[in-house]
Amino acid sequence: MNTNDRFDDLVTESLRAEAPHEAPSRLLDATMNRIAGTPQQGRRRVAGSAGRLLAAAAVVLLAVLAGTQLAGLIGRPAGTSPSPSATVAPSASATTSSPTPSASSTPAIAPAWTATGNLIDARANHTATLLPHGKVLVAGGGGSILLATAELYDPGSRSWSATGNMNGIRTAHTATLLANGKVLVAGGADSVSETSVNALATAELYDPATGTWTATGNMLEARAQHTATLLANGKVLVAGGSGGSGSPSLATAELYDPATGTWTVTGTMMGARAEHTATLLPDGRVLVAGGNSSSGPQLPSAELYDPGTGSWTATGTMVRDHAGHTATLLPDGRVLVLGGSSGSGPEGTAELYDPRTESWTATASMNGEHLGGTATLLGDGSVLLAGGGSSGGSGGEELYDPGTESWSGTASMLEASTDHTATLLDDGSVLVVGGVSPRGMLTTAELYDPGGGS
Repeated sequence: MNTNDRFDDLVTESLRAEAPHEAPSRLLDATMNRIAGTPQQGRRRVAGSAGRLLAAAAVVLLAVLAGTQLAGLIGRPAGTSPSPSATVAPSASATTSSPTPSASSTPAIAPAWTATGNLIDARANHTATLLPHGKVLVAGGGGSILLATAELYDPGSRSWSATGNMNGIRTAHTATLLANGKVLVAGGADSVSETSVNALATAELYDPATGTWTATGNMLEARAQHTATLLANGKVLVAGGSGGSGSPSLATAELYDPATGTWTVTGTMMGARAEHTATLLPDGRVLVAGGNSSSGPQLPSAELYDPGTGSWTATGTMVRDHAGHTATLLPDGRVLVLGGSSGSGPEGTAELYDPRTESWTATASMNGEHLGGTATLLGDGSVLLAGGGSSGGSGGEELYDPGTESWSGTASMLEASTDHTATLLDDGSVLVVGGVSPRGMLTTAELYDPGGGS
């Protein structure tokens, strides 16, 4: 029986009650019980049916107030009007006169992590991309052995399946979901050592409809540990990174045009940097912050890219220098930068960039140091920091509240890790995949449920 049929039965049962005046209350109670009994990740699917049931309750109350025979309302097609005697809308107080459960009556659900299906291949420094149909594409990465493989996570079955292999192995690359639904993978490296990175200029496209990869135009410059940002005009801005084997950080930037499959040069950054962050701001500009300089030290500098002019301008200097950090656009338009490494080692500090003033201010420090972790904006506006501890990924999971600018602890991951990925799924949960733990490369994946009482 589908949800709408069940609601029709509830309407009928309520209308046949011995006390007709109680029908609206019964319907409202049924609605609230239906919502309260639905797992959090499924409540959005119930919303339309719940609204239909509440509307039915209002119709029934009209009938009761007007003295209309209740039996005549049973089975009325959706959208038809009640009898003329019941055409006057009741007041708001009338429709809510029956007691309904308060929000506080629903027990709060504590945040929690649960294991989900294991990856086919152990991997770290890979990419994870949420596709339009809700599945997650994980590609490349690896450890001592680098990978060309890719796989798909299905949130419905909580399982992984292989998809087409990339045309070549790569790690420290970027993956960008394009407006046409394809995924652009660019650059990265096919070998990495303590002293050098053999960067790639190649790029390829994944088509979710066929599960296959096709080569697209090569970048103008080989690069790894760069950033890729989808602009409002549909093009992709790639900036900085590490150059070819033994090369220093790059200041160059280029644009990918999905319509032509080609790359063109755009303005050069004011400073060379790798392992930086790039954040698309609400006004269409891109904030690039921190990273490693050509000479090695981490950078406190930041700059803005204007797609309209193709130029870069300096913006406020960060409070601390950061590389390998995270940057998260908050609902109020500010950008939260946290963790990474500085000249003194792993960072426990965090700071905020305000585009209106183009300035940085310190915010509350995290409860631990985090390098190689992930930061994910949750549906309630808070930010989940997962993994990336200073010793084997054991930094502890934390939540940042932008309203109070404070941190609080949350449920711990089942296995501490660094260099994993974190993806916000359509149901509001967060999928954390792979990475490195004290026991080595991981095939594990787990889901974070933010919990809550509604």
